[in-house]
Amino acid sequence: MLLGASLVGLMVFSKLVLRLPWTQVGFSLLLLYLGSGGWRFIRIFIKTFRRDIFGGLVLLKVKAKVRRYLRDQETVPVLFASTVQRHPNKTALIFEGTDTHWTFRQLDDYSSSVGNFLQARGLASGDVAALFMENRNEFVGLWLGMAKLGVEAALINTNLRRDALRHCLTTSQARALIFGSEMAPAVCEIHDSLDSSLILFCSGSWDPNTVPIGTEHLDPLLEDAPKHLPSRPDKGFTDKLFYIYTSGTTGLPKAAIVVHSRYYRMAALVYYGFRMQPDDIVYDCLPLYHSAGNIVGVGQCLIHGMTVVIRKKFSASRFWDDCVKYNCTIVQYIGELCRYLLNQPPREAETQHQVRMALGNGLRQSIWTNFSSRFHIPQVAEFYGATECNCSLGNFDSQVGACGFNSRILSFVYPIRLVRVNEDTMELIRGPDGVCIPCRPGQPGQLVGRIIQQDPLRRFDGYLNPGANNKKIAKDVFKKGDQAYLTGDVLVMDELGYLYFRDRTGDTFRWKGENVSTTEVEGTLSRLLDMADVAVYGVEVPGTEGRAGMAAVASSTGSCDLEHFAEALEKELPLYARPIFLRFLPELHKTGTYKFQKTELRKEGFDPAVVKDPLFYLDARKGCYVPLDQEAYARIQAGEEKL
Repeated sequence: MLLGASLVGLMVFSKLVLRLPWTQVGFSLLLLYLGSGGWRFIRIFIKTFRRDIFGGLVLLKVKAKVRRYLRDQETVPVLFASTVQRHPNKTALIFEGTDTHWTFRQLDDYSSSVGNFLQARGLASGDVAALFMENRNEFVGLWLGMAKLGVEAALINTNLRRDALRHCLTTSQARALIFGSEMAPAVCEIHDSLDSSLILFCSGSWDPNTVPIGTEHLDPLLEDAPKHLPSRPDKGFTDKLFYIYTSGTTGLPKAAIVVHSRYYRMAALVYYGFRMQPDDIVYDCLPLYHSAGNIVGVGQCLIHGMTVVIRKKFSASRFWDDCVKYNCTIVQYIGELCRYLLNQPPREAETQHQVRMALGNGLRQSIWTNFSSRFHIPQVAEFYGATECNCSLGNFDSQVGACGFNSRILSFVYPIRLVRVNEDTMELIRGPDGVCIPCRPGQPGQLVGRIIQQDPLRRFDGYLNPGANNKKIAKDVFKKGDQAYLTGDVLVMDELGYLYFRDRTGDTFRWKGENVSTTEVEGTLSRLLDMADVAVYGVEVPGTEGRAGMAAVASSTGSCDLEHFAEALEKELPLYARPIFLRFLPELHKTGTYKFQKTELRKEGFDPAVVKDPLFYLDARKGCYVPLDQEAYARIQAGEEKL
């Protein structure tokens, strides 16, 4: 700003006072500009203007479509109807598990039968129905059918059990629960504590002896249901579509609200930003209860008419065989998935596929080039964006390691920013005017996005529980009086505006592709250990993505019945949430508000040379905790120990 004012002042002085010709004025301005560091701007402009223009055009295209859909009050089912009309007989979904192919017309008929059936059972627009099922074609047809009726689906993580599962069902106020037969044991565990009015339907193989009393077999009921399009509900582009449960700092899973405009925005920005085509075939082995699998992946089918191959679960050994079999051109990933593929021995199929793009997030910079070169994938389409966030990013030109970019020249066009935070407390640092301080290139900071509720691209829909929104919104961030969404993630920007993921803030850590709430794990561990003080945090492990869970336990004896403890954890927590490392110490230090002080614990990690307290780690081969000595530590550091 000071440089700009100086240039304007010089121009006025040279022309009006000295009366120099415009050629000399221009030459003087250029010399001053370059002499004061302006050459950097020219370098940045030359290197980024094509990228920025393309990104701007993508944003304008999506904005124009969003404006039109908002005006016409379109919804995802309405957009899907247009897709069906364009090519009804094209294959929409393929389920790898049974090699079942559904055309767009079949998906349309199935979803319509779902809507008509639920309507006959008394469900109406605005009601909630929970969906608890592993990946398959029916998963998509079920929530889409609910949306045709205006019923909001609560998509439940299939790893959840007991308290967490019960919490998701009760907080969603679901009137019905549709679960896959494979999830019947988990439903039986909590059935007695559920509301007696909850209607239960089971889809898949049927054995009345393995499901709760009163459960109905859904599949034959849907076959008999009418297949005409249900009457359109009173829903618009910014109304609720479904809920995705995400772990946060408040403990138990939170229901993030996904509205129709958000579903479209996430799918469209990826489609146009990464230059996808309608004839692409996507390989989707990510969970459909998450936004990556169900919006970024399946959204390309529903909105843009692409064929999507669904796999029940990721398999490193079958990945490339599936891609060859189904002629996939785009594969989805999370960071860990790429590492698992690289750890596989070379196979013929990995060079025989037609994959031209790997689409996902979390690919570590250290394996990025190795991954793309070994598997001959020309484009790595890395993006950033949590389910509920309003500041998605895209790496449109495959810059190694970057999760996206923001223009250095026209930064105001896309209102996101990295702001400085206290590295120990992760609190926002503000200037004398009370406004957050933006980061300079190379300076890590928390990513934030300005909230503009009237703009579907900038709005924040938040969580089903309004109280959970407070920690995700900050005031006076870009300027006085504004509001911004806090991602909880620390990124760093280089001189050209490329953004690189650095870490997560707050009481969560990411492991095995899942965000883990330390508060939730602490509560479970404390209960299992007779209410002992337990602090859970993430620690870095060389060669792995994210952070492994570590639990510091206050214990006078320095241990516990580790065999029984491991068995109990297997029943209580999903695999990704179980602590890999245990540390037993006499006392845990707390703050004045009785919060555990984890900063020092996190810094000390699990090195026996640093930590003198008893240490243990979860031996994946034995399935139990064993002492962590210097030899075991060396094996973990060398990547020789499976975690």
